Amino acid sequence: MDTLQRLEQIIAERRSASSDESYVANLNAKGIEKIAQKLGEEATETVIAALSGTRKDLVSESADVLFHLLVLLGAKEIPLAEVLAELDRREGTSGLAEKASRAPEE
Repeated sequence: MDTLQRLEQIIAERRSASSDESYVANLNAKGIEKIAQKLGEEATETVIAALSGTRKDLVSESADVLFHLLVLLGAKEIPLAEVLAELDRREGTSGLAEKASRAPEE
C-alpha cells in the first residue's frame, strides 16, 4: 500500500497548488461533481478495457480509476486509511453475507 499512500500524500499537496500548475488543483477547483464525473468516466473506460482492450489498457485504466478515486476521497476529506479499515472489517466475510447485512435501500 505504500504506493497508494504516497499518491494520497502527493494529491493532498497538489490540491493547494495553482490550478494552472496542477491537474489535481484544477480538478478540485471544478468541484466534487466534476471529480465524481471524471471518476465515472475512468470507471467506464476500465470496463471497456476489460471487455475489449489489451492487458496494458486495463492496467492503465485501472491506475486512472485509483488515482481519481484518491482525488475524490481527498476532496471529501476521507483518508485512504478509512477505506482500508472498512475493507479490513469486511475481511473473512462472504460478499453475499456482507451485502445482506446492509440496511435495505429505500
